[in-house]
Amino acid sequence: MIKKNYFLFTALMILTLVLSACGSAVKEEPTVVPTQVPAESSEASSEIDPAAYSGNIVTAGSSTVYPLAEVMAERFKEEGFAGETTIDSIGSGAGFERFCTTGETDIANASRAIKASEIEACAAIGRTPIEFRVGTDAIAIVVSSANDFLTDVTLEELGTIFSSSAVKWSDVRAEWPNEDILRFSPGTDSGTFDFFVEVVMGPLHKNAEGKADLEAAKKDILDSANIQFSEDDNVLVQGVEGSKYAIGYFGFAYYIENQGNLKAVALDSISPSAETAENGTYALSRPLFIYSDATILQQKPQVAAFINFFLTYVNEEITRVGYFPASDEALGAAKQALLDAVK
Repeated sequence: MIKKNYFLFTALMILTLVLSACGSAVKEEPTVVPTQVPAESSEASSEIDPAAYSGNIVTAGSSTVYPLAEVMAERFKEEGFAGETTIDSIGSGAGFERFCTTGETDIANASRAIKASEIEACAAIGRTPIEFRVGTDAIAIVVSSANDFLTDVTLEELGTIFSSSAVKWSDVRAEWPNEDILRFSPGTDSGTFDFFVEVVMGPLHKNAEGKADLEAAKKDILDSANIQFSEDDNVLVQGVEGSKYAIGYFGFAYYIENQGNLKAVALDSISPSAETAENGTYALSRPLFIYSDATILQQKPQVAAFINFFLTYVNEEITRVGYFPASDEALGAAKQALLDAVK
C-alpha cells in the first residue's frame, strides 16, 4: 500500500509540476471535464522516470494512432520502463469494444471521439472513459504515382467516387478515363472509415429533415463496386500502389511513409498540411485520442506514468511520425484530466 501511494503521489507531483509550465487548460469536450490548473503550482523539473515503473500496459484501437503509440511506447521502454507494453492495431471501434465491453485493455487508441453507446458499455463494466487529446491527423486521399489524371477533387466528387452510383472514372468526370474505379478503404471497425462516412458520404444522403443519413451513407460505400476493405493500412497502400486507376484513403502518416509511390490528392484545391489541418481548411482533418479510466490509473501506476510520459513528450515525436501536434490548450486539458484522475 505504501508503494502504491508513493507512485500515485509521485505521479501527482510530476503532473502538477508539468502543468505549471503549460498554463491553464481549456476544455475540448472530453468525456471527463478537466478543471483549471491550480494557480499555485510550483515551478520545478518535469522529468518523468520510466525506470521507476514495471508491470504490463495493454492498449488497442486505431490503426492511425498505432504508429504514434508505438513510438511513445518504444521511448518509454528505452528510458527505463521495466515492464511490457502491448499495442494492437485493430481499429477504433474494435479498440473501444475491448476497452468498454470486455475490459481487456488499459488504454483505447482512437481516431474519433468515443460514442454514447460505447460510454454506456463502459459504464456497464464500471468504467468511466477519460479522453486525452494527443494530436491531429489529416486523412490523405491517395492515388498511385502512375496516375496522370487526378490531382484535385471536390468533396462531392470524392463521395461519388466511393459511392455505388459510379463504376468508372468517367462516371464522375467525363474527361477522366473510361476505366473501373478500384477503391481501397479502411474497414468498418476503423475510426477513419467512420469519419470518412460522416464527412464525405454523409452530405450525399440527406433524410427528410435535411440531415445526413449516415446509415444510408455507410450502405452506399459498402455497396460500391471494386472496393477492398482492410484494417491494415499497409494493405491499402499496396493496393493503391498497384494500379493507376486505384484510389484510397488513410492516415497522413502512412502517406508520408510511402510518398515515393503515392500521390496525395488535393481536396477542394487544399492539400493536407500542418497548417490546413490545424486551421480546419482541409476538410478531412481530425483529432487523435487515447482513453483510459480513473480506476485503472490508480490501480496500475505504470499506466498513469505512461500516459503522463505520452502527453509530456508527444510533441517531440509526432511530426516525425507524420501527424500534427495538438494545441497547448488541448494537451494542457489532457494533463489536467490525468491529474484529476490520480488524485
